[in-house]
Amino acid sequence: MNSKEIDLLFRRVSIRKFQSREVDDKTVRLILEAGNAAPSAGNLQARDFVVVRDQKTKIELAKAALKQMFIAQAPVVVVVCANYPRSMRVYGERGRLYAEQDATAAIENILLAVTALNLGACWVGAFDEGKVSEILGLPEYVRPMAIIPIGYPAEQPARRSRYPIEELTHYERW
Repeated sequence: MNSKEIDLLFRRVSIRKFQSREVDDKTVRLILEAGNAAPSAGNLQARDFVVVRDQKTKIELAKAALKQMFIAQAPVVVVVCANYPRSMRVYGERGRLYAEQDATAAIENILLAVTALNLGACWVGAFDEGKVSEILGLPEYVRPMAIIPIGYPAEQPARRSRYPIEELTHYERW
């Protein structure tokens, strides 16, 4: 008894092959707005989005991501960053964690928005943070949390298996 909205969660898969077709600015903006609609601690929205379309920059990012060159094949790449001061001004040191949570919640919303729009993306977390920060000229107070290549899929991978929910679920005590 799944609704259409719930089905979206189960349709999302990681896409690593993209068509050469561009993703227009209006669509990218909608995806970013969906990302920023994610929950955030104190509604401080302690996250930033860096949009990359330049091919040279995408290649540099792919190399910084342990040579995952599929990143450079996507027409657009979004790097989601945690913005520490935006959260720490209210929550002190604990705000670092909240900024990271804000960013990762936005990442999931981005992935779901991409799926809803019949596009494809992949959450890339394996990268050299220092190199990515240098490539993008990020201020020292933000931390890149994910590189997300986005485009029209050139593949239809099967959904990967998951642990049975019974193995992951605990009631009241571990």
